[in-house]
Amino acid sequence: MKTWQYALIVFLGGCCYGVLSTFVKLAYSAGYSVTEVTGGQYLFGALLTWTLVIFTKKKKSSLNQAIKLLLSGIPFGLTGVFYYQALQTLNASLAIIFLFQFVWIGTLFEWIFYKKIPTKGKIIAIGFLIIGSILAAGLVAKSEVALSLQGTAWGLLSALTFTTFIFLSSSVGNDTSPILKSAFLSTGGLIVVLLVYPPMFLFDLPVLIGVAPYGLFLGIFGVALPPLLFSIGMPHIGPGLGTILTASELPVAVTMSAIILTELVSFSQWLGVVIILSGIVVGNVRFTSLSLLEKT
Repeated sequence: MKTWQYALIVFLGGCCYGVLSTFVKLAYSAGYSVTEVTGGQYLFGALLTWTLVIFTKKKKSSLNQAIKLLLSGIPFGLTGVFYYQALQTLNASLAIIFLFQFVWIGTLFEWIFYKKIPTKGKIIAIGFLIIGSILAAGLVAKSEVALSLQGTAWGLLSALTFTTFIFLSSSVGNDTSPILKSAFLSTGGLIVVLLVYPPMFLFDLPVLIGVAPYGLFLGIFGVALPPLLFSIGMPHIGPGLGTILTASELPVAVTMSAIILTELVSFSQWLGVVIILSGIVVGNVRFTSLSLLEKT
């Protein structure tokens, strides 16, 4: 596969996260709690991934590799836990801004661990993404923003753990098949979520049946697909560009809320979406050009 194809795969992984907020809101409006929605999401997602493992050919993984991948799934589960905690005291538009800080934390990680100094093109792309995220989240259109210290801490922690997950996706278990790697990552995330949110809803049949459609959908797009797509694409593009491409999450979230929830999206929000997409293009074009120069 070519570099741009791996980049597209990671971009689609970010898009998967973008559809989650809309359907989480639908689940909440149907009367289901954070525990039921989050637990259902990770449970169904992990089950789906292991089902794929059973019906596909894959290389066996050593016990040591399996343990590393399970541990790498911890930040995957913690991201959901921290983000939902942030939403308890922050409105959704502000919480996603804090989560969105992963776009520059990923480049910082790459600088610290891989000794890759960010290029001017990457810095410009990150600038586009941060400005676009502020506009797309609707903060400019709102006169008052309720800021909480506790919510801010949870939001920044979610950005840190999400960056860590992206970083580990690009560096751990690259000799393991993407489907098996995704299954272990999902399982690691599931274990964390079940420890934080005990799955008592599993013993309440009406609740389990009711939350199942939401859990299945959220499991596919929030647990099964992202680790699989990241496992395929991240090792070939690195966490720096990976975090930029994953910024596709916010434009998709804004678009989905407008189409499905019929929420009013202001001109400044749509402008933010365009700026974010421009930042992704700037970062990707710069990376692809450098890759071609290195090959020649």
